Amino acid sequence: MRLLVTGGAGFIGSHYVRSVLDSSIGTAEVDSLTVLDALTYAGNRANLDPVADDPRLRFVQGDICEPGDVEPLVAEADVVVHFAAESHVDRSIAGAGGFVTTNVLGTQVLLDSALRQGVSKFVHVSTDEVYGSIDEGSWTEDRPLEPNSPYSASKASSDLLARAFHRTHGLPVCITRCSNNYGPYQFPEKVMPLFITSLMQGGTVPLYGDGGNIRDWLHVDDHCRGIQLVVEGGRPGEIYNIGGGTELTNKELTAKILEAFGVGWERVRPVEDRKGHDRRYSVDIGKISAELGYAPRHTFEEGLAETITWYRENESWWRPLLQRAALA
Repeated sequence: MRLLVTGGAGFIGSHYVRSVLDSSIGTAEVDSLTVLDALTYAGNRANLDPVADDPRLRFVQGDICEPGDVEPLVAEADVVVHFAAESHVDRSIAGAGGFVTTNVLGTQVLLDSALRQGVSKFVHVSTDEVYGSIDEGSWTEDRPLEPNSPYSASKASSDLLARAFHRTHGLPVCITRCSNNYGPYQFPEKVMPLFITSLMQGGTVPLYGDGGNIRDWLHVDDHCRGIQLVVEGGRPGEIYNIGGGTELTNKELTAKILEAFGVGWERVRPVEDRKGHDRRYSVDIGKISAELGYAPRHTFEEGLAETITWYRENESWWRPLLQRAALA
């Protein structure tokens, strides 16, 4: 199998690349793997260092919005796994333009190229945020999309484009929608590494509103296992939710991280709630479990402890990124 992975130097994409190349996920033989990444502020070549010497790996710095960057690489691939996206909600609230350009236009360029080149599978990696907010129960894949932030609206738009390319042209597209990821190599503006690195430096952590917003937490390794199940066995035209099975309020998450550091609520600073902040996300994973045998392997307690340990042991990775984030 010849893979093209967009956004493969980012948090989730790089974990997928490392895991596929070291054979810790999936059963298909990988003949070559090309990473296409623009190396914007959240992309980092260092995320690929553990597999940098693998002869099957090729890195190309380029933009998914540029057909000239995309077409030659798609032509060499059997399967495209599309992670590349602008993904930080707060940044999308401050300015939506880049999100529309990358997430919608970039996906369209990739889909057009995949159609011309006749790829055997196109896996579009999306998010549970496209569903909006749910008070009780869990979303199944046929739930109507009701995105509430510019970020999630741009991802919903790209989902619809991917679906349309399957329905109109027969392009073998699968869409995955994941819950909140955490784990090593996550850019430190996201809540989990933000809290961990702030507490490591003796700082405080922000808590939006009343802290009652609920998220389902998914270890990045479980997410990538689910994606590879879809790569190898997902039915074209289908959508698969991938969740972790641990729902926590933001206040509960904060309490667990504080406890792990042995500090109290004096290290928490209340902040005004985010505009349009979705109250609760919850995905039903029955479909991917029944069809492809997916089940999360990481308990949240073990995953959180391992994640904190990784950030403690890898300050040389995240400290320079804090400055990059401040300048971006």
